[in-house]
Amino acid sequence: MLRTRFVHALRPRLARLASTSTPPPSGLCRAVLGLGAGVLLTSAFFLTRPTQANSLISKQQVGTSTVPVHDPPAKGIKVGAGTLAKELREALGDANGRLDTVSTDPEVLHIHGYSENDYHPGSAPTVVVFPRSTTDVVAIVKFANKYLIPVVTYGGGTSLEGHWRAPSGGAICVDMRDMDKILEIHEEDSDLVCQPGVGWMEINAELERRGIPLFFPIDPAPGASIGGMVSTGCSGTNAVRYGTAKGEWFLNVTVVLPSGEVIKTRQRSRKSSAGFDTTKLFIGAEGTLGIITEVTIRLAPILPTTVAVVQFPDVRAATEAVREIVNSGVGIQCVELCDDAFMRSTNLYGQSTRKWPEKDSLFIKLQGSTPTIMEEGRSIVEKICTAHGGTDFTCASSDAEANALWSDRKNALYSGLALVEGSRGWSTDVCVPVSKLPQLVYETKQDIESSGLVSTIVGHVGDGNFHALLLFKSEEELAIARGLVHRMVERAIRLDGTCTGEHGVGIGKREYLYEELGAGTVRLMKTIKHALDPYNLFNPGKVCSLFCGELYADTCTALPRFSWR
Repeated sequence: MLRTRFVHALRPRLARLASTSTPPPSGLCRAVLGLGAGVLLTSAFFLTRPTQANSLISKQQVGTSTVPVHDPPAKGIKVGAGTLAKELREALGDANGRLDTVSTDPEVLHIHGYSENDYHPGSAPTVVVFPRSTTDVVAIVKFANKYLIPVVTYGGGTSLEGHWRAPSGGAICVDMRDMDKILEIHEEDSDLVCQPGVGWMEINAELERRGIPLFFPIDPAPGASIGGMVSTGCSGTNAVRYGTAKGEWFLNVTVVLPSGEVIKTRQRSRKSSAGFDTTKLFIGAEGTLGIITEVTIRLAPILPTTVAVVQFPDVRAATEAVREIVNSGVGIQCVELCDDAFMRSTNLYGQSTRKWPEKDSLFIKLQGSTPTIMEEGRSIVEKICTAHGGTDFTCASSDAEANALWSDRKNALYSGLALVEGSRGWSTDVCVPVSKLPQLVYETKQDIESSGLVSTIVGHVGDGNFHALLLFKSEEELAIARGLVHRMVERAIRLDGTCTGEHGVGIGKREYLYEELGAGTVRLMKTIKHALDPYNLFNPGKVCSLFCGELYADTCTALPRFSWR
């Protein structure tokens, strides 16, 4: 079960499987473009993409903006999956029917409808399409408008909250696998332009191959694609130093709107105060407002780092030490809280180079531009940790040792599963103000112990974000895990926090938006959604549901009530 659970996440991605539209956006649509909200999916487990290094760079130009046609959608036209696939191939200029453009293969549909990463309800799409350009995406969107078929975008497939589940009646799944090119690198400006299907690890590997001393610092997990990272508003272990996807790391995006129109949110300059910040409208929108086809990302200089590990008597002492370390101004790239159960699982997993004390611990990645600065930082951090009860302070003396220490933290998933043989794991996250983190962790651990389940907790303690991996072996225990997640979220919101720090909403956290954001804010989000996507075709049911009659009852058009299977 341990390996079966993640089979799709561990094997290489499948290789080469194989008009009328809605009216253009109204004046209201253009007005609300800047109101803000947040186009794809991702965050958790390993999914590789075999790519030749020199194939990542391309000067291919994406499609130019198209003028949407004005005919209303043809409501109620039902065609079979085979006809849909045939017409999609024709719409993409693929009359010869290459298998790597459109697929109705049952295995492909299953992989794009059911996740090995979470336990939310799954549903397969009707057809999977693999576009290669913005022009292709425009053709797909116009085709979807013709038949009023929902469109769900698929990135790295690593997300945890059901972001890319198709509606039960079917959908067109737009897999960005083939839009995986780095289009331009501007070393002198510390940015690059890429397509959404390329992964952050692939970008960093290409920069290293070219000898460019820059990197993209947002690091959710191996396998995450840039489009998914934008769409979920993700972050990772580097967040305490570099922030999240909702910061300034995405300078602009090119987006195909639900009407088929193409927009680019802004120019490539590092900053701009021209008008609304429409880029951020699509960050965290989870593919509900448009399909991202191109992204300009900022890069950061690579600085020397080392890793230290220290144990504490409890979470509160560790959190207080982190607060003082961060406020001291020491160069910290990462600071991770790993609870006693995590340290025990690391010892059981047997991949570590040492036997760890099974106590609440901090894994700290120090950063500095020179060896002297690094040593000064290490000394300050050690003194602060000692003052808060820290013991067994261990700091790497070489890059190899630093990598070995950090790998123990990065093996969190697999080491956690080692605690219960044959178990599966539900991974979820919440986030609270840093001062509230000890209370949240303490109450959550009490709840887990009372439930009878086993769990590990890992936290990006520098920003109050923590993850729980809940282990279970039966449907009964899965139901217990669901209850634990629910209470964890309620607890976080009560402490002025959020139901999700970096995984996104999807369908898994949707029910908590009213409680966290308030009815007025959710209504604003739905207003934006309705203005851009009046037929509710783009990733319906994610983030916040939009039901006809709920808003603009006089203009809302219902989807036909039949299946696309």
